[in-house]
Amino acid sequence: MSDGNGTRAGAARLTDAADRHYDAIVVGAGFAGLYALHRLRADGLRVRVLEAADSVGGTWLFNRYPGARCDIESIEYSYSFSPELQQEWNWSEVLPGQPEIEAYLNFVADRLDLRRDIQFDTRVVEMSFDEADSTWTVRTEAGESFTAPFVVAATGILSAPLDPGIPGLDTFGGTVLFSSQYPREGFDLAGRRVAVIGTGSTGVQIIPVVAEQAEHLYVLQRSAAYTLPSPARPYEPGELDELKANYDDIRAAQLVAHVGAARTSAFSVFMNMGGFPPLKTATREEQLRAIEENGVRGALYWSDVLSDPEAGELATALYGEAVALIVRDPRTAAGLTPTYPFGCKRPIIDVGYYETFNRDNVTLVDLRQGAIEEITPTGIRTGQGHHEVDVILFATGFDALTGALTRIDVRGRGGVVLGDVWRDEGPVAYLGLGVAGFPNLFLIQGPGSPSAASNYLATMEYQIRWIADCVAHLRGGGHQTIETLPEAQSEWIDGVQALVAGSVLLHPKCDSWYNGANVPGKKRMYTTYVAGVPEFHKQCDQVVAAGYSGFKIS
Repeated sequence: MSDGNGTRAGAARLTDAADRHYDAIVVGAGFAGLYALHRLRADGLRVRVLEAADSVGGTWLFNRYPGARCDIESIEYSYSFSPELQQEWNWSEVLPGQPEIEAYLNFVADRLDLRRDIQFDTRVVEMSFDEADSTWTVRTEAGESFTAPFVVAATGILSAPLDPGIPGLDTFGGTVLFSSQYPREGFDLAGRRVAVIGTGSTGVQIIPVVAEQAEHLYVLQRSAAYTLPSPARPYEPGELDELKANYDDIRAAQLVAHVGAARTSAFSVFMNMGGFPPLKTATREEQLRAIEENGVRGALYWSDVLSDPEAGELATALYGEAVALIVRDPRTAAGLTPTYPFGCKRPIIDVGYYETFNRDNVTLVDLRQGAIEEITPTGIRTGQGHHEVDVILFATGFDALTGALTRIDVRGRGGVVLGDVWRDEGPVAYLGLGVAGFPNLFLIQGPGSPSAASNYLATMEYQIRWIADCVAHLRGGGHQTIETLPEAQSEWIDGVQALVAGSVLLHPKCDSWYNGANVPGKKRMYTTYVAGVPEFHKQCDQVVAAGYSGFKIS
């Protein structure tokens, strides 16, 4: 279906207010939004998806920066609900790149005829709950209003980019790029002096690619990261066919795997560490042999690194030695060595990251030695001096888990604003699915869900099935609302916090989007459920079996 300009068209805009009432409204047309639409529509609901972008894809539409790639194997980072989709789509790589994931989502949207119920170029700015008729009104930036008893917020956990907030940005005379809004047509960096700000997962992916293109690359690093060599590669001939033939076993393994990803993923290092010997009892010769034979992995693959703080400190020091075996300049190698314990942030995997710093056209600017002071018309001034650049590329991260919804004016019972609740109480929710005071508003991978500590898609599909079954239960029983009880929400979040108490995840040196410390003014609070995907499913199933305990149905 084309709009005449070579792009696929979505649902037509409606002019009759009566036609804007639906059984459910879904906000977002990424992985979660597409499946929510498919599942709810299959249950007979009249559904409308509102999407700010001009196409499907969500995070994988906007984050098309050089080197963008998933860190979970393609056959698992894909929908499991349809055997036909699994068999018809052919992945080319073990870890899929952004273009392939975007193409996959377009394939799914076309294959399932989803576009007819998606309204693109429609940014939601307000959602309010009417207590009189138990209906949500959703308003858009263009002034349109939609109503429905149920809203599914499929807004993504990494879809609200942070403003870099650096003085003088508006004075810069060169080109400013953002990894989360990279030009669809790409950008020619050849012959240009480029500064990349940020060395999280995005920066680590960008830097080796940009280094090959730019005349000179300045890497402005606020916090050195642990990163491991990526297993990314094309599938061998016949390899994907063999995997497809065993898809049932692969999906079954996903359901019992702790993080919901049974094969190659960024989390596999955590799952495999228990099989290695302890670092604290290793001889100096054994430690050196480990990094000589296995590089940076040899510094971290020990059974006690995550559980013993002293072993963690030894691992950090050994990691620095491993980096120094790769990076020739001692000062640069030292600057690339992290200072926080391994495991408190999401693992990063890279393609030639450390080797990049051996290039003559790459300079590390370690901001621990002098922070950014301002952006000037010709470059960036730090406490270490001024760097003349033509392009600044920001890879400065996201307001994770809650940011996409706090940027919408969401008002529940009594006009209570969701953003105010999360500002004052911290990111709270029950099962990651609902927030007290906001009836019939379902979250996907909200606070208290496995979200970033799991294969996002495996948990997302489960949550959407849970939501669809819940809506069917309400409609079948003649009920109007389901609402989280405050005491159940508090108990759940307290339990989530207890799971990480005393662990490396709460280390004071660990400023991570896992705990909100990367967002100025955000309450520091760890809200990702880490007991594992199987246990999370068990907890949610028990809630249903007990008549939706922890919720009030009316």
